[in-house]
Amino acid sequence: MDINRNQYFMAGLLVLFLGIQFRLIDSYVLTEKATHFLAQRTGTKTQATTTQLTQLFPAAGPPIRKVVRPPEWIGWALISVGSVLILHSLSMKRPGA
Repeated sequence: MDINRNQYFMAGLLVLFLGIQFRLIDSYVLTEKATHFLAQRTGTKTQATTTQLTQLFPAAGPPIRKVVRPPEWIGWALISVGSVLILHSLSMKRPGA
């Protein structure tokens, strides 16, 4: 299956908007469930153990939530790739033509 002009354009828009979102947002705060999931997958014992303790004893303390701060260059890179995809789609011939 060939990728046509409209699919390149849509992929470019999605990547462009994702890059803009990364540029506008400073940090992301994950939920307890997502933090626990990441702690299990990466092998971080302190967060996983603490999260398990807070599940056993909910009044033990505040919920632990991971804060993710993406680097500044990721936003710029996604904006650049999205722009190139959009420009590439505009240079292609129309589907069915």
